[in-house]
Amino acid sequence: MKAFIIFGAINALLAVGLGAFGAHALEDKLEPKYLEVWKTGVTYQMFHALGLIAIGILVGNVPASSLLSWSGWLMLTGIILFSGSLYILSISGIKVLGAITPLGGVAFLISWLLLIIFAVKHL
Repeated sequence: MKAFIIFGAINALLAVGLGAFGAHALEDKLEPKYLEVWKTGVTYQMFHALGLIAIGILVGNVPASSLLSWSGWLMLTGIILFSGSLYILSISGIKVLGAITPLGGVAFLISWLLLIIFAVKHL
């Protein structure tokens, strides 16, 4: 599905921009622990952006599969919940936002599990 490639590329672009923003604009403004939290968000966003692109390529080259579609949507959801909550936590210091982060992590885990199941069944 072309959308997964587009969402993946957008998220890769954002990860590079947010990484640079964190390294240059936030370096002197955030406590070191929050800068590390920001970097974790960037890292996970980039890895999963690449995962989205891979899913998009697979969708375009294999018969339609709900496993792949769910995997892609959960990966995108994971980026929003996991990385997004870490970015907001970093700049706001609102610790309750950390409760959202594991929901994104679970979305990531399920998305990768669905991709594994797809590969076992169809590749």
